[in-house]
Amino acid sequence: MSRDPIADLRRIAFLLERANEATYRVRAFRSAANALAALPTKEVAERARAGKLTELAGVGDVTSRCVAESLAGEEPVYLRRLLATEGSDLDAEATKLRTALRGDCHTHSDWSDGGSPIEEMALAAVELGHEYLVLTDHSPRLKVARGLTAGRLRQQLDHVARLNEALPEGFRILTGIEVDILADGSLDQEEELLARLDVVVGSVHSGLNDDRARMTRRMLTAIANPHLDILGHCTGRMVSSRPAGVTGPGDRGHRARTRAESDFDADAVFAACVEHDTAVEINSRPERQDPPKRLIRRALEAGCRFAINTDAHAPGQLDWQRFGCERAARCGVPADRVINTWTAEDLIAWTRR
Repeated sequence: MSRDPIADLRRIAFLLERANEATYRVRAFRSAANALAALPTKEVAERARAGKLTELAGVGDVTSRCVAESLAGEEPVYLRRLLATEGSDLDAEATKLRTALRGDCHTHSDWSDGGSPIEEMALAAVELGHEYLVLTDHSPRLKVARGLTAGRLRQQLDHVARLNEALPEGFRILTGIEVDILADGSLDQEEELLARLDVVVGSVHSGLNDDRARMTRRMLTAIANPHLDILGHCTGRMVSSRPAGVTGPGDRGHRARTRAESDFDADAVFAACVEHDTAVEINSRPERQDPPKRLIRRALEAGCRFAINTDAHAPGQLDWQRFGCERAARCGVPADRVINTWTAEDLIAWTRR
């Protein structure tokens, strides 16, 4: 028995308003509800069956999917996610998720554009209760961030091995890299080195204004690379000029600016992440908030795994995971879908798959 799709759309809009979500998102659901209310019920159902709802002004992919689910007698997934967090203590949920995290899979040191030695980053992680810290300095093409050549990365691997011998028992630095996703989708480091690393985060740092088709191809190629474990800050957006309270060294890679999201086919990208078992990063930097919550929800619905990371460039920034946890909790992301709730051994076993 079908549900009332117009009522479901309006309920979603109401819940988004109550949660103080962006006006444009609320408007999307209200516009779709109004467009469908002007049509006979039979025509709405016929258009849904034929996949022609998006031909109507005011109806997009997300709202049409909600209508199809409602007509099939199912509570729309989007509505279900909102109801799951309705009235819940988000602070408590975020704290619960933060407590479940065992490490951070995206951090930087003064070997690239961070402001502190690896040792300081590691000891700060120990104080925060982490069991591991993945060191992911930049790759060579990102010269503005002093990206590591193959030779320097090999030196870093030797240095990390020595540090791990001296660090407190029960904690370890995992080797990694934030590798640039190049224009053709290839990864900016030697294959042999990528294979040696514990965790590989891949991010787009250049050509962020590529057209939708080109950016989508670029990301799909990178995700298909067996060395890529985590897709970093996937939209590349900057929502504020710089994080509050951050000045001086330790933030050289995050100069004052804002930047719009890159355009890509999110459904195709997230489907590829599921196919290749690549985690989607929830970047905790306050000036990034990347992906936006609407894309976190889409990735969750697609079946993606996540990594809640700080992208820290200084020790104090390692405590920013709470920001990512809050956003994840608002989107209903469960702890069992977050890879850094795993032990180091389980994480490495997954990346070595």
